[in-house]
Amino acid sequence: MSVVIVGGNECMASRYCQLCREYSCKAKCYPKFTRGVQDLGAPDLLVLFTGTMSHKMLRSVLSTTKGQNIPIARCQSSSMAALRRVLETHAPGGPAACPARET
Repeated sequence: MSVVIVGGNECMASRYCQLCREYSCKAKCYPKFTRGVQDLGAPDLLVLFTGTMSHKMLRSVLSTTKGQNIPIARCQSSSMAALRRVLETHAPGGPAACPARET
């Protein structure tokens, strides 16, 4: 399953991708609006962290994906827990078989 994450914290981008790998997902992360989001492709899930993205970025992403059948999950918070909830809802197999996480 491929996931595209738009928005969020720039310093957390690698942690977002790592969490997606735990759910057997390939992830692209666009925390900033540098080149726009021309290379979104056709992901299986689009995650929008609306609390940390500009209105211009949101409009650009939504116009790029308009007409495509891409599920979109919007989250106000850009935390790891919010991304985990989204992945638990949308990822088909849940977390991959990995060692127990330390809490």
